[in-house]
Order: sequence, then C-alpha cells, then structure tokens
Amino acid sequence: DIEPTLYNTTCPFVEKVWNRSEKIGKDGYTIVVHGKPKHEETRATFSHSKAHTPTIVVKDMKQAERLAAYITRSEDPAQFYTEFEGQYSRGFNVETDLDRIGVVNQTTMLASDTQGIADYLKQVIAKHFDLNELSIKDRFADTRDTLCYATNDNQTAVSNMLDVEADFALVIGGYNSSNTSHLVELCELKLPTYFINHEDCLIDDHTIRHFDLHGHKEMDSTLPLPAGRPVRVLITSGASCPDSLVERVVFRMSLLTGNKDELMAVQDELSRS
Repeated sequence: DIEPTLYNTTCPFVEKVWNRSEKIGKDGYTIVVHGKPKHEETRATFSHSKAHTPTIVVKDMKQAERLAAYITRSEDPAQFYTEFEGQYSRGFNVETDLDRIGVVNQTTMLASDTQGIADYLKQVIAKHFDLNELSIKDRFADTRDTLCYATNDNQTAVSNMLDVEADFALVIGGYNSSNTSHLVELCELKLPTYFINHEDCLIDDHTIRHFDLHGHKEMDSTLPLPAGRPVRVLITSGASCPDSLVERVVFRMSLLTGNKDELMAVQDELSRS
C-alpha cells in the first residue's frame, strides 16, 4: 500500500486567528468573533475556538453594541440567550464570560469594521471596570496583528482609489466571495459599481451583466459611459482573483472602448522598463 501524503491547505491568515484564539482562550479570555454567523470560515473559527474557551459571534457593530449592554449588565442576562441564539458556545455564562475578552475576525470581513468593533468593546470594558491603558490588558486581549494583511491591503487600496474621480467601478471575483463583496460595498459608497466574474460579462460597449449583491441575482445594465471624453474606470478584484482574469477584463474593456492600441503600447513600455 502507498502511504498517503497529507497537505495542510488552511489559509495561513486563518490559521493565525485560530492559534491566537487558542492561546488567549487558554489565558482565560472569551473569544468574540466578528463574522457572518453562517459563513464557512466563521463557523470553523467558532468551532476551533469553542474547544478552548467560551466563544460568541457578532456580525456587525450593531450586535457589538448589544453585546456591550450585557458586558455592562444594563440588560437582563436571560435575554442574551434568545438575542444571540446560535451564536454562542455551549455552556456560555453571560454573567461571567464577558469580563475578559479578545476580538478576532472572519479574515474576509472589512478590517476597519473589525478594528472598530474591537476599539468599541475595549472602551466599554475600560469604562465599566475603570481601567487605564496598562490595566486594560488584564481584561482585553490585543489581537490587532491577526487581521489578514492581504484582505486589509486590498481594502485600503480601494479606499485610496476612491479618492480619484471615476465614472464607475468594476469589481471582479466570485459571487460567493465575502472579501470581494466587501469591496463592492466600499465602491458603492461613491460610484456606480458592477460586480462581475468574467470578462464576458462586458457584453458590448454599453451593456454589462453583473451580480446584484442586494437582490442576489445577475442582471443586465447599461454602462454609464460619458459623452465627449474618455471613460474613467476603477477596476479591482477579490484577494484570490487570478491576475490573468483581471488582465482579460482590462483587455476586454480596452476593446469595447477603442483603446486596445493604447493599452498594448503601455504594456510594451512596461515590459521594457
């Protein structure tokens, strides 16, 4: 018989979250996971963490604010188990398990949102227990270095790109990708945004087939192309989207807008530099 070869294909950033959760859990902290409760990664992180320490999932700042009400004892503890049903580990004691916490995340969530939730809960803990910057460490674990830099870099880059004027944004990636969905949400704050997964979604020089993140369906729309001047497009992609797919989308866009020759000239110049 041939002995099978086993490979660990866990994302190193996810594994870092798991390792830190285990360590601070063994140090007596409860883990607060910022993530979508039904997302595969969140469920895996929750499962791994609850083996070592009490664990609860919060999906957004609104739920973090509700959790804070139980930290400060301003809500009836009995209500917690209904409000957070399905999001806490077995045996979770709301009256004792929120006195020492650490916040980690589903690595594809917006890093700024996770940091905002962590900072908020840290302030709540500090005020409730009358702690300073030194003594806060006894009740709030510092987990900032567990944020996935690949996802964070992508989000930061898009935020900076949005400072530049554009006519619309193309976000490329899988329709079930959480980190790509967050990029769509970022772009939608400032621009008409089209979520696509292939260069063929650019049907012709006016029509695009894209995924409606809020209606959860594909739809065809008319591109808002300007008259009398070149179009300006913000193009970005999810963390795991192949560069080759992005290049094909850029090439397709250049064909439809009559800019193929200019694109090829730029590529030639870059290849020589």
